[in-house]
Amino acid sequence: MNGERSAEHQPVTIRDARESDLQAITDIYNQAVVAGGSTADLVPRTLEQRRQWVDSHQPRDRYPVVVLEDASGRVVAFGSLSKFHPREAYDGVVELSYYVDERARHRRYGTAMVAWLLDAARTRGYRIATALIFASNAGSIALMNHFGFERYGFLPRACFDGTRYLDMSYWWLPLDND
Repeated sequence: MNGERSAEHQPVTIRDARESDLQAITDIYNQAVVAGGSTADLVPRTLEQRRQWVDSHQPRDRYPVVVLEDASGRVVAFGSLSKFHPREAYDGVVELSYYVDERARHRRYGTAMVAWLLDAARTRGYRIATALIFASNAGSIALMNHFGFERYGFLPRACFDGTRYLDMSYWWLPLDND
């Protein structure tokens, strides 16, 4: 499922990730690792580790990994739908995640990516979308609220980043596929 969405009145393309996108995916993810507050990884990931992460999304037609290209064709964000839990009874629930290049933030690329991921989840017949977000990540929490997600859980002091404890918030959105 590929498509175009508008972000800040500029055409963007959201498409399936390719091998040639791995470096951009790794770079964008590692920005989040270094900055903290968006991922529980504490050490930047290698290209091979990110390749394994992309490859773990199987089958790909159910669990896509996609990139968002800006109007110039540069990859500025990526996102995915991931298995919520390995037990079969959870197959109707999917977890979404997304990361935006720090130089491309505040241009509605995150909004475009989450909209695409939610459309993809509905098209694939998922009942519920979930997201795990650090409670201090105001931008992602605002985005969840924008799309109508509700917080269903809060785990205080869930992660230690080497200097501080971070609380985790859990979000869900019914996808009205029943």
